[in-house]
Amino acid sequence: MQHLSWENVKKEVLNEKMSRKIISGEKAMLAQIFIAKGGVVPLHQHESEQLSYVLEGALKFELEGKEVVVRKGEVLLIPSHVPHSAVAVEDFFGLDVFSPIRLDWLTGKDDYLRR
Repeated sequence: MQHLSWENVKKEVLNEKMSRKIISGEKAMLAQIFIAKGGVVPLHQHESEQLSYVLEGALKFELEGKEVVVRKGEVLLIPSHVPHSAVAVEDFFGLDVFSPIRLDWLTGKDDYLRR
């Protein structure tokens, strides 16, 4: 068991518009995501199933040939291996849950976010 506080988790700055905090177990990962308005998450895909929960602001996702804006209080489920991208249409703060965990995030091999 671990009992953690977000206040004690180091914020990782990925680029001038995006940062995150990560808490990870062996099979699931939870991340706080911060994206300034206009910030872009480039097209990518991963093995992990992803749940994106918007706490503040809004993100416009593109996936499966559709655009969907996800706002405060809403959740988007992104299936495994589905290519997707996003742009912050407002300053965004949210939680992403991944299962299995994103090893690329833990090892810094997520270059698509660090541009």
